[in-house]
Amino acid sequence: GGGGGGGGGGGGGAAYPVGADADAPSFGGGWNEGDDEGDGPPSGFVDARGEAYPVNKGGKGGEGGYYGEDQPLPEESDEESDAGQGGSDGGYGSDGGAVVDMEDMGAMMSKQREDPNTGGKGGSSARNNRRYPGEVAVGGKWSKTAGPETADADRKPMVTPSLRASLTKQGYKIVGSHSGVKLCRWTKAMLRGRGGCYKHTFYGIVSYQCMEATPSLACANKCVFCWRHHDNPVGTSFRWQVNEPDDLIAGFEEKHLEMIKAMKGVPGVLPERFAEASKSVKHCALSLVGEPIIYPRINEMLTGLHRKGISTFMVTNAQFPDEMETLVPVTQLYISIDAPTPEELKAVDRPLFSDFWERFLECVDQLRAKKQRTVFRLTLVNGWNTQALSKYVQLVRRGGPDFIEVKGVTYCGDSTASPLTIKHCPYHAEVRAYCKAMVAELGEGYELASEHAHSNIVLIARKEFKREGVWHTWIDYDKFTSLATSGQPFGAEDYCAPTPDWATYRDDAADGGFDPNETRFVRKGGNQVVTGGGC
Repeated sequence: GGGGGGGGGGGGGAAYPVGADADAPSFGGGWNEGDDEGDGPPSGFVDARGEAYPVNKGGKGGEGGYYGEDQPLPEESDEESDAGQGGSDGGYGSDGGAVVDMEDMGAMMSKQREDPNTGGKGGSSARNNRRYPGEVAVGGKWSKTAGPETADADRKPMVTPSLRASLTKQGYKIVGSHSGVKLCRWTKAMLRGRGGCYKHTFYGIVSYQCMEATPSLACANKCVFCWRHHDNPVGTSFRWQVNEPDDLIAGFEEKHLEMIKAMKGVPGVLPERFAEASKSVKHCALSLVGEPIIYPRINEMLTGLHRKGISTFMVTNAQFPDEMETLVPVTQLYISIDAPTPEELKAVDRPLFSDFWERFLECVDQLRAKKQRTVFRLTLVNGWNTQALSKYVQLVRRGGPDFIEVKGVTYCGDSTASPLTIKHCPYHAEVRAYCKAMVAELGEGYELASEHAHSNIVLIARKEFKREGVWHTWIDYDKFTSLATSGQPFGAEDYCAPTPDWATYRDDAADGGFDPNETRFVRKGGNQVVTGGGC
């Protein structure tokens, strides 16, 4: 799986930086000794190539817009960045490989935002649960500038001609003026009977009927492992033209089914699966790229998908707590836990918000309040975010997610937009070891539940999902549709389903969560194909 398969430990041990957990698992290619006493340079840490990347010099913590003394925060941009010029990608080096997470853990904060209508503190008020005529939620605020009854002719489309050309060349299909859809490699693999994605193993989705999409190509972060290579727009609010939710849903389905139908005649495609996949969509992974939650009419879009019997797996980067608070139920809600400390989160995610850590913690608190299925998504990057295991555990205890997905970052070729290389990719054995250490520190509440070695990912689940010795991590999708459209309150326990034995975690498992009803594809010469990515 990602970063060289599920082999052994991937090299020798590594020196920990100051403050690292002494018992955190050792990762090959991770922290290396610095100049003097093995603690790394004063500016932060040394990556696997021996190059220093500042973390947080001067203790600014986001104040004044700096990562360190010489690293300005990224700026908002309508145009795609020129990857070759560095642009606003946080001042990192231009050599090195891009890595991709293709497929991807308390009390409420006292900090609240000003209510634009009352002048008071309204970050958690009922005001944010109401929409007035002509208003939409924009970047955590209510605005009359882009509502359905207000012309937004003065607003630009998010997708510029150059961005459209770039995304189209990469296989994306643009929908409207700010959205996109792309055919996942696991959708194509399962059409040919070659295995499903990790969501098939963990949650029972039908991978060949899953649509990967986003209602917003823009994001408020420029993560070092982003698979977009940072040529999409960035911003702290949705300031572009706003498309109708029903138009987006129709466009997503139309473009997705066009790509499915283009698979007709491809060697190995199974006729019965092709017939099903070319007629309807069953699942929507809102994790393609960008930040879906900032689309001002996200709730209407989610409700529309549920009415059509399409389940929703939505990922947010944990920077928009107000939007999280007012979000309607989704089948499964993820937040990306890309690092456990403000210094590491700043270095890994390169956020635009100066109060990114406060927003992050508020989103963790909001996740805890959700009644439907919730997930912490950790992407492990050697030398960047793997050392402070106890800090991850603190976040898990604070947010109380139903599930924790821990994935090793996956190498995806060269790019000037990221300093990461193949050496930053954990082996699957390392990901397993990290999860075991996390479960041990968490105590009695969680256990290892499943894994998908092809995607280099392990699932940790709350013990409440283990009933009479049988895991229930799978989802009854018909039941969810019924509940979501009923208008009645419901919880995660109301639509879970038994996990088959082949999909449950075992230390001695040779198949790594591969569905026995599928056929492993082996290239000529005997090397097994590792398809590694996906939603």
